[in-house]
Amino acid sequence: MKSMFRIALLALSLGLGAGSVSAKLPPPSEEAQAKAAEAKIKAAESAKVAADQLAAAQDRVAAAWKAQAAK
Repeated sequence: MKSMFRIALLALSLGLGAGSVSAKLPPPSEEAQAKAAEAKIKAAESAKVAADQLAAAQDRVAAAWKAQAAK
């Protein structure tokens, strides 16, 4: 019986503590927003380059496979 009381007390305290933890963060400054936008653009460009490199490598592998299959 004591263990059930302890479990209920623990669940109650965790439930009450969760409300105070879910506080809102202040909005980012304009400088931070600009940095985030710049990082997003840079990530998109690097993803495009990586996709192009992957496509080129896949084309080379396909050409080599076709050449091997033709023999």
